[in-house]
Amino acid sequence: MQRAVLQIPLPKELKLDAEKAALDYGFSSLQEILRVFIKKLASKTVSLTFEEKGVVYLSEKNEKRYEKMMRDIESGKEKLYTAKSVDDFIKQLNA
Repeated sequence: MQRAVLQIPLPKELKLDAEKAALDYGFSSLQEILRVFIKKLASKTVSLTFEEKGVVYLSEKNEKRYEKMMRDIESGKEKLYTAKSVDDFIKQLNA
């Protein structure tokens, strides 16, 4: 089997954090976990999930704008459209 070397430039702190995480997961090294991941990726058996960290808050100005929009919708001042089909949805977008 021929070998290839994969070089990935990344910040030193990221590498150190990744090495620690690999050890915490029970791997002997960062290289080992990357080999396992790349093997799964190549065989299309890897499962990825991405989670968003933290909460994003609206600015005071946008919070007020959003609250006004909601009041207008709830009061009937602003119409809320419900599409009955994809074609209906496209027609509403183009209107």
